[in-house]
Amino acid sequence: MAATPEGYMPGFGNDFETEALPGALPVGQNSPQRCAYGLYAEQLSGSPFTAPRGSNERSWLYRLRPSVRHTGRFDKVDLPHWKSAPCIVEHDRPIGQYRWSPVPIPDASLTFVAGVRTMTTAGDVNTQTGMSTHLYFVTASMFDDYFYNADGELLIAPQQGALAFVTEFGRIGIAPGEICVIPRGVKFRVELVAGAARGYMCENYGAKFALPNRGPIGANCLANARDFKTPVAAFEDREATSRMTVKWCGKFYACEIGHSPLDVVAWHGNYAPYKYDLRAFSPIGAILFDHPDPSIFSVLTAPSGEEGTANVDFVIFPERWQVAEHSFRPPWYHMNIMSEFMGLIYGQYDAKPQGFTPGAMSLHNCMLPHGPDAQAFARASQARLEPEKLTKTLAFMFETRFPQRLTDYAATLETLQEDYADCWAGLEKRFNGKP
Repeated sequence: MAATPEGYMPGFGNDFETEALPGALPVGQNSPQRCAYGLYAEQLSGSPFTAPRGSNERSWLYRLRPSVRHTGRFDKVDLPHWKSAPCIVEHDRPIGQYRWSPVPIPDASLTFVAGVRTMTTAGDVNTQTGMSTHLYFVTASMFDDYFYNADGELLIAPQQGALAFVTEFGRIGIAPGEICVIPRGVKFRVELVAGAARGYMCENYGAKFALPNRGPIGANCLANARDFKTPVAAFEDREATSRMTVKWCGKFYACEIGHSPLDVVAWHGNYAPYKYDLRAFSPIGAILFDHPDPSIFSVLTAPSGEEGTANVDFVIFPERWQVAEHSFRPPWYHMNIMSEFMGLIYGQYDAKPQGFTPGAMSLHNCMLPHGPDAQAFARASQARLEPEKLTKTLAFMFETRFPQRLTDYAATLETLQEDYADCWAGLEKRFNGKP
């Protein structure tokens, strides 16, 4: 028997309730003496029990078996390409600005978990600080194969190919232009929808992603809460030899179980996976002169405990109008305490028209200068400043307060552009001593 309704509930951080069978969700209490349908009540907590009400996160799940039956005697397993911080590799790469061309999808059978390739790590997974950035490659669906991450939440951004995340909370489908977030501890498997898939992933070890404060922007624009979608309850009642893999403190452990762990018939709470269409983002920009800080393009932020300094920010550069008068419109040259990992989902990025194609990546670490290449500078300096719409473009950035260290995989990738720094070589001295 399986009940797999399609659908989503709107809102960000709401207290949701949903049931796949009528009457499965208790009314008026969380843990009745006997649950309907012979279900078990279980709480999944994403925050300490005593966290303030505004940051206290938990959901109550009503399932065929409690999670103690979805684990067994674990054995350590090796996923050598998925790294966690601290991961300090003594490779030969000096500090510098880095950029990689797109990495081809390997010609091998790779599930979502097996296909993760870590590019950078920052902070310390053992102290729940920092993050890591990954590529993922998927050529095979996960059948009777399940996973959860005890180290942090996962933000997945497809670049090629659609995926279905079948979670214990319900089913989430995403394609390029969308993201999904799977919270720490949530069990899931991943199915291919049509053809091989490739994309980017941020693993956030710290406090979970939240919507950034808008400050003087006010109540509207940027990412609006109503555009986030959380799945309705769906469950699998499947008896089959299966494998559960867990990531815990940077290591991987697996055990065999005899059934699907995605057996939640009903749930309620505010700790759940969700998806978001990045094209729903309502950007704010300069409407007279100059270029505002890129923080105005923040979709989600994971706080660090120091106000205004994120553990991780997720920032996008979507379609938008540029109208600023007597101003240099692309991003300005700068050095930044934050470390920025950037990717391009589709289209062209205005500050790097050459060498940064869809599927590519760049890394500009703490206090390493960066900005438009020589071609973008020349074009923007001479352009007629008429209203211009940047269309069919979507870039993103994972940035963190911590330095991002290259993994050996990233340092030795064949697609690493050894001549990346040459993109600024044409920025000659232009000073002539005249006003």
